[in-house]
Amino acid sequence: MFAYVVKRLLSLIPVLVGISMITFLILRLTPGDPAEAYLRLSQIPPTEAAVAAVREELGLDRPLIVQYGDWLVKALTLDFGKSYATHRPVWDEMMFLLPATVQLAGVSLVFTLVLSIPMGIFSALYKDGWFDNFCRFIAFTSAAMPNFWLGFMLMYFFALKLDLLPTLGRGSWAHFILPALTLSFSYIATYVRLLRTSMLENLEQPFVLYARARGLQESLVIGRHVLKNALLPLVTALGMSIGHLLSGSVIVESVFSWPGIGRFCVSAILNRDYPVVQCFVLMMAVVFVIANLFVDIAYAWLDPRIRLKGESS
Repeated sequence: MFAYVVKRLLSLIPVLVGISMITFLILRLTPGDPAEAYLRLSQIPPTEAAVAAVREELGLDRPLIVQYGDWLVKALTLDFGKSYATHRPVWDEMMFLLPATVQLAGVSLVFTLVLSIPMGIFSALYKDGWFDNFCRFIAFTSAAMPNFWLGFMLMYFFALKLDLLPTLGRGSWAHFILPALTLSFSYIATYVRLLRTSMLENLEQPFVLYARARGLQESLVIGRHVLKNALLPLVTALGMSIGHLLSGSVIVESVFSWPGIGRFCVSAILNRDYPVVQCFVLMMAVVFVIANLFVDIAYAWLDPRIRLKGESS
């Protein structure tokens, strides 16, 4: 197991270097001059002399490869420069706003698991029944419904019409319900369908027949033999979902005025605040990579065949 983990860690190095290059180059190659964006956000007229001075100050007059090397070295020490808009260190701004985003993503993940696992189990056990059809309707609805539209609808009914929940901002536990439900809705439907399919496949396996033939209770057959194997695809989906919940909060945070890094990033994109956008993209990429690493380790732990295959290759 230790050799498998070390091998997976080493394989992440070229992936992270590639991500850092793409992150840096995409923003440098997009239309617009970072020096002019800096002057505009500083409310300084972008004269030719001012643009040249800022380009020299920010190191934009150097070759691109030198700029990348300098940026990468600083990024390794968590120095992403200063925001053009706030003139504060980008990393400090991110760390100040990150807890709100992590809290929202965490509550959304709890919503997703608590609702989707029982729904997936009962949907498979009562295949083609009314509950299964209801879950199918939820899955189709979530696939066709954008997050921002669902957020506005929930806000309209539960906040404005019924006056049950707050609409905007972050405060008590009640502030979490609408944004977390909006963020988790599509994942709930996906997890339900994924678990239902996996449960149905495992119910047809010979070991289930043998377990029933041995006289085991049905709850034991489902819980110990079927559900344990059926959860493996959910582990894979869970690793991807963690990254998506953090990065996907960009839209939900904007709809509900949630003070997290997602809304901060949207503002940075609109203002062409390059250091903030670079930091956000690289941070989300690292989250995705680390989440997938944990998924691989969990998979190897749950299924020894994967671990042995990875060590021998």
